[in-house]
Amino acid sequence: MPKTFSEQEKVYIRERLLEEAKKSLAQYGIRKTTVDELVRRVGIPKGTFYLFYESKERLLFDVILQFNDEIQTELLAEISALASVPDAELLTDIIFRLYCRLDDSFLPRVLQDGEMEFFMRTLPPELAKLHAEHDDNRVRDLLKLLPGMHEDRAEVFSAALRCVFLTLMHKSEIGEAIFDETLRILIRGIVIQLLEEC
Repeated sequence: MPKTFSEQEKVYIRERLLEEAKKSLAQYGIRKTTVDELVRRVGIPKGTFYLFYESKERLLFDVILQFNDEIQTELLAEISALASVPDAELLTDIIFRLYCRLDDSFLPRVLQDGEMEFFMRTLPPELAKLHAEHDDNRVRDLLKLLPGMHEDRAEVFSAALRCVFLTLMHKSEIGEAIFDETLRILIRGIVIQLLEEC
């Protein structure tokens, strides 16, 4: 008979799984992060893992989504704290800094050797759709902070920002020495078009 956990134990185990999955992703990447490694790190039986997540991919998706949400929350908080509506230069700076934070996280390890593409193919289509919808909603929140913005364009700007993120997978092909400047140009182009719609 499976062990039952208190709500406090469930929260603790879920948090530990997320924490260790994030560390394992940074160290090993997607393919080499295994359920066996995760349960060893958390100190739970393998069967217990499946009480919380139906697959490794679902857990890793939650880790990536959680980190994505942290970054987006920072963006919204920073813009909300401004005394006035940001101009193109300031908004570009804010978004660029957050992309740099992404680049300093566990995500570059995940983006290596086609790991992200592999991961996206292993996800059920509804999870990829959920991620895109989540991004779209956060962009809607951003647009609400910019007077005169039309929320019906949220999906387009959300997709454009995802495209910029995906350039991180091709940093070496773009050129490491010019990558930051290139990234900044792409972000500025999106920001200028975003603000022109106000």
